[in-house]
Amino acid sequence: MKTRLLAGPFAGRLALAAAVVLAATSCSGPTDPAASGGPGKVTVWIMKDSVTDAFLARFRTGFEAEHPDIDLDIQIQEWDGIGEKVTAALASKDAPDVIEVGNTQVAQYAASGGVRDLTGKSGELKGSDWLPGLAEPGKVDGRQYGIPWYAANRVVIYHKDLFARAGVTAPPRTQAEWLAVTAKLDRGTTQGIYLPGQNWYTLSGFVWEAGGDLAVQDGTAWKGALDTPQALAGMDFYRRLQALGKGPKDSDEAKPPQAEVFAKGDVAQIVAVPGGAKIVEEINPALKGKLGFFPVPGRTAEKPGAVFTGGSDLIVPEASTHPDAAYEVVKALAGEKWQTDMAKTMSYVPNRTSLAHVIQDDEGTAAMAAGAAQGRATPNSPQWAAVEATNPIKQYMTAVLTGTDPARAAATASASITRTLGS
Repeated sequence: MKTRLLAGPFAGRLALAAAVVLAATSCSGPTDPAASGGPGKVTVWIMKDSVTDAFLARFRTGFEAEHPDIDLDIQIQEWDGIGEKVTAALASKDAPDVIEVGNTQVAQYAASGGVRDLTGKSGELKGSDWLPGLAEPGKVDGRQYGIPWYAANRVVIYHKDLFARAGVTAPPRTQAEWLAVTAKLDRGTTQGIYLPGQNWYTLSGFVWEAGGDLAVQDGTAWKGALDTPQALAGMDFYRRLQALGKGPKDSDEAKPPQAEVFAKGDVAQIVAVPGGAKIVEEINPALKGKLGFFPVPGRTAEKPGAVFTGGSDLIVPEASTHPDAAYEVVKALAGEKWQTDMAKTMSYVPNRTSLAHVIQDDEGTAAMAAGAAQGRATPNSPQWAAVEATNPIKQYMTAVLTGTDPARAAATASASITRTLGS
């Protein structure tokens, strides 16, 4: 999925998201090694700003050295209109060989029938160690179509000086501690936290942590689930935390940009991807070195709270001319060597929980990796994108925060989600 937190998810999702797409191969003649006697051209589209040019150059050189019969054609794609472009590619007879797609987009593309089933490769790719927030969206009806590539998720970014001034010596580890610490910070001109009323990715984590969900599958149908007791408990925690600051109740983290609000220096905490700290420091250099990070707290201290995971999966179109070579590209990108390189280069969370140690030296990324182990993704329905288009969850949040009965508002939102997912 396009990162929304950072992007629409990391705010939308993280400003961290990305997707790899393969461009169509030449129609002028065969490029299969068996047919031409030369290297087979495997085309890969990488989304703009997904990874650096230097990383791509290293990968191409290293991969081609190990696979002399494969010639990589990596092309950079723009985000604008990418959904339609991928859909068209999957329906064509001259499709790309590998495509990076947003983790929450896999179900939509798999529904077209144009994505190759890679379930049998899960063992070789260490699938039992994959991050749930990347692996689960890549699996549709028990079959693995999307192979996890990288992840990004929200953490709490905090102002160390304001914590020290309030006598807070250590970040909170439970939701109860978080509320208590934030209340202590919310004094005078200091906001305990800046949490906009429509930050629905953050709400999603609270709902999951309470045992609820945004929508659930009932047989072959999907229905909204915001009106369950567990989901309502997640919303109640959001309401209590949001009240300990001056975040607007009727807008999200982009209006106004929460980095700009935090950069003023009188906000103790925000919930964002770690990269948000760099933006804050660019706006206000005086805050450089004064920002810290901790995972979103959970109900108990044993593990962090659930969070929305943004990031990318890799898919191979059914119409790929070189499916075996395409799989070798996927295997390399998803393997330990290039996962480690990419994580260190981009400050992303690797696709495997066992690789979290490679980013432990970076405080923000380490906090993100700790949370990623509890990561989840939006409901795995091909119609979920349509839900986000109108987003009744945002409307529901504002209604609750402005005094509407939570159960009634949740029932209305759930009914809207059910209608959209059934359309």
